[in-house]
Amino acid sequence: MFAKVAEEGSFAAAARAMGVSVATVSRGVARLEDRLGARLFNRTSRQLALTEFGGTIAEKAGDIYRQAEEAESVAREMSVQPRGLVRLAVPMSFGLRWVAPLMPAFFRAYPEVSVDLHLSDATVDIVAQGFDAALRIAALPDSSLVARRLCPVSQLVVASPDYLERYGRPAHPRDLAGRPCLSYAYRAGNPVWRFTNDAGEEEPVTPTGPLRVTNADALLPMLLDGLAIAELPEFIAGEYLADGRLETILTDWRLTRGGLYFVTPSARARPAKVTALGDFFAAHLSEPAWLPHR
Repeated sequence: MFAKVAEEGSFAAAARAMGVSVATVSRGVARLEDRLGARLFNRTSRQLALTEFGGTIAEKAGDIYRQAEEAESVAREMSVQPRGLVRLAVPMSFGLRWVAPLMPAFFRAYPEVSVDLHLSDATVDIVAQGFDAALRIAALPDSSLVARRLCPVSQLVVASPDYLERYGRPAHPRDLAGRPCLSYAYRAGNPVWRFTNDAGEEEPVTPTGPLRVTNADALLPMLLDGLAIAELPEFIAGEYLADGRLETILTDWRLTRGGLYFVTPSARARPAKVTALGDFFAAHLSEPAWLPHR
């Protein structure tokens, strides 16, 4: 404010240029004078002039003001035009299958944006760990974040035709007792499979089996070899159901249905680069291609 008053030669002109009130400018300069312990202007009813002390720092203050204007101009341009780095956290299997193949099209559309793609099935704290956004598959993401639902995601209980031929097809969730049911370490909430049906019945099942994994793809060899039953998200199971290598079981029952969400720390002042990425995912993942079996 001092720099602008010195440049304009008037508190009123500086206030108009900065879009604030004259009183705001006057108080700001007064606070600066108090902090510096010296007067910056000699004021009369008709004239405003720099003191000797004010004159010695006016040029440097003007340089600071122009640098601030340049920084603001760059920031405004970045907030409007998508450019810069986006740190994005994505579940491992989903990221490899469905996000990485979309990246060429995204970069062709937004050549000035770069993405640091963090692939992990462990849930990250996007605020504490400095991520701009995340894709999450859950029943409901943390309500302290801003979540944009892109599409539904169901969990399916599956087995191979060979397993079902040898051991029979379970007709009720209780039939899973004593069978090798493989578990996923990062399953949202807890490891219990909670089944419901159209009659409103509920049946919890705690999977017990010889293998527990931190990535659902690691369940596939055991499933395909006919050794176990497992829960898989449909975006993994879809291709195996389509070609008959796996079959869904307990189709009259459902597990908790979640969704795919684009999650950000805040909707306020969201950079254009993050908005562009969210809109891109919404356009390409709102009607998922992993459902050929339906």
